[in-house]
Amino acid sequence: MQIQQTVFLTLITASMFSCSSPEQPFTKQTYPVKGKISVDGKEPGSPIQIQCLSTGEIDTEHPTASGSISANDGTFELSTYTSGDGIPPGDYTLTFVWKKYDIMSRGYSGPDKLKKRYDKPEKSKIKFSVVEGKPTDLGTIELTTK
Repeated sequence: MQIQQTVFLTLITASMFSCSSPEQPFTKQTYPVKGKISVDGKEPGSPIQIQCLSTGEIDTEHPTASGSISANDGTFELSTYTSGDGIPPGDYTLTFVWKKYDIMSRGYSGPDKLKKRYDKPEKSKIKFSVVEGKPTDLGTIELTTK
């Protein structure tokens, strides 16, 4: 009985993959965006979560989600599909959350060290545009805990 179930599951899985479309999923062209975060004039010393949100109309047919996690020295590259690939052209705002990384849960927890100053798009003053065909360097973004 065990062998029959295994053979059946194998045949079902094979038929699912043979019927699937060979087309790749739709992806938008992205362009590199990099920068560095400074907190109270210093390198943060631990990762800061960055979310990149479009300020334009939402593409309901092909929506994207972009963001990054900074290195301990504050440097970052924004990503959409793969690490550091950049983001599609458009106008954006960045949000930042700086919590403690919990190794056991592999997630972030605790209070936001930035005291929720930059956690929502309407609070953030970090706005920029990505132009087709050009990389974007945001320079150093100064954040504060005070």
